[in-house]
Amino acid sequence: MTPDETPSLFSSTRERRSWAWTLVVVVAIYSTLGLAPTLARVLRDRDLLDSSFGLGMLLVGAAIVALALKTRPGGAEIGVAFGVAAVYLMMFLRMAIPEERTHLIEYSVVAILIYEALMERASQGRRVPVPALLAILASALIGALDEGIQAVLPSRVFDPVDILFNVLAGVMAVGASVALARARRWRPIG
Repeated sequence: MTPDETPSLFSSTRERRSWAWTLVVVVAIYSTLGLAPTLARVLRDRDLLDSSFGLGMLLVGAAIVALALKTRPGGAEIGVAFGVAAVYLMMFLRMAIPEERTHLIEYSVVAILIYEALMERASQGRRVPVPALLAILASALIGALDEGIQAVLPSRVFDPVDILFNVLAGVMAVGASVALARARRWRPIG
């Protein structure tokens, strides 16, 4: 870079795209704050809440399987993926209220997008100390702001447990991504 050039905010188009998608997801989450209770009530009154959530999870699962088939995972990746799926399934089954389950999905997506942006930035030679931890902290702050906004909305309630769910979602998602990346690099001898 010459002295006349100013460094770009983003290290690559891929990083910029990851941050843009992060912004889209966060705006989508925040924009539903007033609508979510009404939508949940309508779906619950029509006995569609659980099936709507199940359909959403099925679509997420189908997207993950399609991506996995595209990348042709090895045995270690498949094993880690089944482990991650089992952990998420256990979490979903333990959470009795479907609305609470959405925290795991929403903030898992946010954490992964942030993590991917930070990893891309690091791969382009920019300094990013501990990208996994930064992604978890950033998604946790976004989740805490979500709860803070709910504290001032008349139809919503501030719940510190939801902040913990948001942090847990970030830890699970980034942990799964790190585990899958390590499994991808692992090759058996022989």
